Amino acid sequence: MRFLVTIMLAAIAGGLPLKGAVAEDPPPGVPGPNDVWKIPNREVMNAGTVTVITAPAGGTTSVFGSDMSRVLDDSNVRVLTVLGKGPVHNVTDVLALKAIDMGVVVADVPEFYRLQYKVSDITSQLRYIAKLYNNEIHIVAPTSINSIFDLAGKRIVASTDVGYYAAKVIFNRLNMNATFDYWTDDASAIQKIVDGKADAYIGSTGKVFGLLRAVKNEDHKLHLVSVPYDRRLQDLYLPTTLSSDDYPNMLPSGERIDTVAVSALLVTFNWPEKTDRYQRVANFVNAFFSKFDEFRKPPRHPKWKEASITAVVPGWQRFKAAQDWLDQHPTEVAGSASRTKFKEFMSQEGHGDMSPEQLDRLYAHFLEWNNHNVSR
Repeated sequence: MRFLVTIMLAAIAGGLPLKGAVAEDPPPGVPGPNDVWKIPNREVMNAGTVTVITAPAGGTTSVFGSDMSRVLDDSNVRVLTVLGKGPVHNVTDVLALKAIDMGVVVADVPEFYRLQYKVSDITSQLRYIAKLYNNEIHIVAPTSINSIFDLAGKRIVASTDVGYYAAKVIFNRLNMNATFDYWTDDASAIQKIVDGKADAYIGSTGKVFGLLRAVKNEDHKLHLVSVPYDRRLQDLYLPTTLSSDDYPNMLPSGERIDTVAVSALLVTFNWPEKTDRYQRVANFVNAFFSKFDEFRKPPRHPKWKEASITAVVPGWQRFKAAQDWLDQHPTEVAGSASRTKFKEFMSQEGHGDMSPEQLDRLYAHFLEWNNHNVSR
């Protein structure tokens, strides 16, 4: 046996092929090991490079950014991801930073800007490209707290970019008051609820949230708290659940609780057409939409199954180049019912008196349901 291993090592050292070993050729456009590699042209590199600001490392957003960098990396497009603070700060980064082309923003952040910044409509300066995934609302509290409605008047930790923005919107819609500690980071916020220094922790993030799943809860003093699908939330949030499979440390085996989710969007500034920045993002859109199916294949993040390039997001306008691509590729979106057909159907069913906004919200919910069931 030792003699056989020695022969194999010698063969490898001498460059001899082992029986059964197959050397794969590099994909088209990629130089081989024996080719002379060339330094790319500076102008070409800059023309095809775009930046996307995500969120701190380890969360769903940062993984999605990494996936985009890998899948779309070719001679025409290069995606540089920037680790940002999160969806609240990403809005101002997209609006103000010269080096940022796109960012990931959650759909309830504009309402937070109205409440906290007193900005009437931040979306007028932004355009969305696609829905990426769902952010689930996570509430952790002692077992004496059963529902979000039990948190009225309580002290809640929810860091600005991880949960405070969603908590502010939800509590305002439910006409509830609470004291918020929002200036701590997410790890410190979770530790406060573990140490009993607050009544609840609220986070808005894609499940499974690694920091929360890692909390030691052997005494079972903490658990996940339900958020009923109240009618006051239904135009912005979607119903969903969290289960013991997601968080075995926070729920007994086989248990699940109701909560709500909100769409995480890839957005850009409303660049004027024919400008260099518009063309860069349009070039990215063409590559992203053309290779969209690749993101749903292993080993990409499982939440890519929730992504949709056709989803209608109430309150937001789509980036023109994205809408143009959808209009030019009808067969690519054939799996989703058109909005026009949907409205015709609703009219025939006796719902023609619904407002355009109500129809758009209902259509968005239908696409969400359709996308979820197709991806199963």
